[in-house]
Amino acid sequence: MRLVSWNVNGIRAVVRKELFAPFVEELQPDVICLQETKAQQSQAVIDLTGYEEHWNSAEKKGYSGTAIFSKTTPLEVFHGLSADVINQHGVVGDRFGDPNIEGRVLTAEYDDFCLVTVYTPNAKEDLGRLELRHQQWDPAFLAYAKELEKKKPVVFCGDLNVAHTPDDLANPKANMGKKGFTHEERLGFQNFIDAGFVDTFRLFHEGNGFYTWWSNFANARSRNIGWRIDYFLVSESLRSSVVAADVHPDIMGSDHCPVSITLEL
Repeated sequence: MRLVSWNVNGIRAVVRKELFAPFVEELQPDVICLQETKAQQSQAVIDLTGYEEHWNSAEKKGYSGTAIFSKTTPLEVFHGLSADVINQHGVVGDRFGDPNIEGRVLTAEYDDFCLVTVYTPNAKEDLGRLELRHQQWDPAFLAYAKELEKKKPVVFCGDLNVAHTPDDLANPKANMGKKGFTHEERLGFQNFIDAGFVDTFRLFHEGNGFYTWWSNFANARSRNIGWRIDYFLVSESLRSSVVAADVHPDIMGSDHCPVSITLEL
C-alpha cells in the first residue's frame, strides 16, 4: 500500500498547470494526502478514476485546507482535532486566527490503521505564531495522535513546518532560531519521537541533502538549498511494516515536493 503526501500550495493551480494527473500516474498512490489545498471541494474539479475524495477546507476562502483521495473507502472520516483535545489543550487560536476553522487536520480510519493528514501552522517570519505552535498546537496534535492510537496504529503525514535536525535543512547555522528551526518547534517534533512515533524517512536515509521545500528565490530548488519539513510518521507498532520511504523532488507543481511511504500489512 503506497501512501503519498503533498503540500500542493493551491490544488487549483496544480490542476490548471496539468501537473496533478502526471503526479498520480508517476507515483501510483493508493492514498493521496494533500495540504494547503486553498480551495473548497466544489472549486477544484479533479477527475481521478478509482479514488474517492474527502476534504477539510478552511472557512477562509483560498487558505489552508487538507484533503485525502483514497482508492479504499475509509471506515470513517473525521474533520479536525477532537473536541476533547481542543478543550484540554486550550486550542483557541491567536491574533492570526483560529486553527480549528482552517481545515488543518483530516483523519481517515482504515482496517489496520488511522491515517491523518496535517497542515501545521507556520510560526511566521516574526515568530508571531510560535506561541500558538508551542503552547497549543503541537501538544494538542500529539495528544490527538495518541488518542487515535488507543484504537489503532497511527500514520500521520503532512507539512509539519519544522526541520527536526541540522541534517533536515541545507543551512542550519544561518537559520538557527528562525521560523521552522526554533528550539520550540524542534522540541515539538522531538516530542512525537519520544512518544513512540517513527520518522519513516530516517529508517532508510541518513544525512542531509534530502529536502521537501525550497524558497522561490535565488534558484534554491535547482541548487537544492532546501528544508525537509514534510514527513510521514508512524506508530512504533508499524515500524516493521514500512518497506520504503522517499521524497520526490523531481515532481513539480508546488514549492514542496511529495513524500511517500510503502506499507506491507
